[in-house]
Amino acid sequence: MLIACRGSTPITDEVALRAHLAMLLRLENIGVLLGAGASVGAGGKTVKQLWSSFVDDFDESASWLLQEGFVSEQDVDLNQSNIPNVELLADKLAIASAEWLRVDDDKLPNGRFARENLNRAVVKAALLQEPWWTGPSGVSFDEELLKSHRTLLQKLTASRQPAQAAPWIFTTNYDLAIEWAAESIDMSVINGFIGVHSRHFSPQSFDLGYRNIQARGEARFGAYNVYLAKLHGSLTWEEHRGQYYEVQAAGIWPTLKRFAHSETASFGSLVLPSAAKYVQTVGFVLGELLRRFAEFLARPQTSLFICGYGFGDEHINRLLTSALLNPTLQLVVYLPEFVSLDDVSGLAPAVRKLLALQNPRVTVVGGGARAFFDKLVEDLPDPAIYDEDLKELENRLRTAANIASGSAQ
Repeated sequence: MLIACRGSTPITDEVALRAHLAMLLRLENIGVLLGAGASVGAGGKTVKQLWSSFVDDFDESASWLLQEGFVSEQDVDLNQSNIPNVELLADKLAIASAEWLRVDDDKLPNGRFARENLNRAVVKAALLQEPWWTGPSGVSFDEELLKSHRTLLQKLTASRQPAQAAPWIFTTNYDLAIEWAAESIDMSVINGFIGVHSRHFSPQSFDLGYRNIQARGEARFGAYNVYLAKLHGSLTWEEHRGQYYEVQAAGIWPTLKRFAHSETASFGSLVLPSAAKYVQTVGFVLGELLRRFAEFLARPQTSLFICGYGFGDEHINRLLTSALLNPTLQLVVYLPEFVSLDDVSGLAPAVRKLLALQNPRVTVVGGGARAFFDKLVEDLPDPAIYDEDLKELENRLRTAANIASGSAQ
């Protein structure tokens, strides 16, 4: 059963939902915001699964956090549904460690150790599949675990009309799901880094794109690249003397593996999920990526599809809320926890605020597995070149639905 709404109006017709998404894909600018939930099918973990892994794998650190009052007994009891706010926990540890360092407190080593293990749990959750890191071949085209990511990229790029901009992918994930999926189908990704042997961050690359120099007029249908903004960083980023570099996956894997398996105490320039990121993002790279995100949301005739994101990052939530001042912005949120407009008690405060606006430019799809990443990809239509194709698509969808309904009876 479909559980969805547009503003204050429920959507119960699958065909109507897909037709609505088809129209949004025709807007001038399209983008997707992906959170941890979008990578689960490829081997990633949700925040809840990440915390469970931390408690199981680093029970000594979890017990110390409980002893020092950083978490409650309910937090470390995995039989209960209570999950601590990982962002606030990381902030508390950072602030406490700074104070312990100032006064030379003997709690400092344990505090640092706990934070390293929390960071380690995040890294292990973002590795996806270890074999993908071990060689230059990466992920093959027939890799089933990244099927939805490949299909998403193909549907987004093929939906672009002549002269329309390539789609944007924004993600809070450190993993390489998007990069590997794109490479497996020979799709170009512009992620802000340029160079061949020394890929350094150069934000003007976001103002460039690919095109077929032989195509003219309507033949220029579609896009040849996607723009990727990793808002919290990446497992393959390294910082050296104030400059950020992107390292080839196979090259960084030995260092990454040692850290993930507790053989080293620290790793690279990762930014741990934390509310403090709101302050950290004044830095060159992350600040530029967030600026690009805000700029995208302010563009006329823009649609943003959100999936796998739990609305736990306050700096992103603020951008989404303020972006609704753009009268032509359309938001589509796939949120498994959403069950009804009359029951929002279990949702994140930012989601409740979004729903309370009852804005017809905000569409929410819920219902558990019906709102998972693979369902979003299925709901997005195959490319349509002309307006007549969209009408034909809607008619075909409705006919198929009627046939299925008749067969069920």
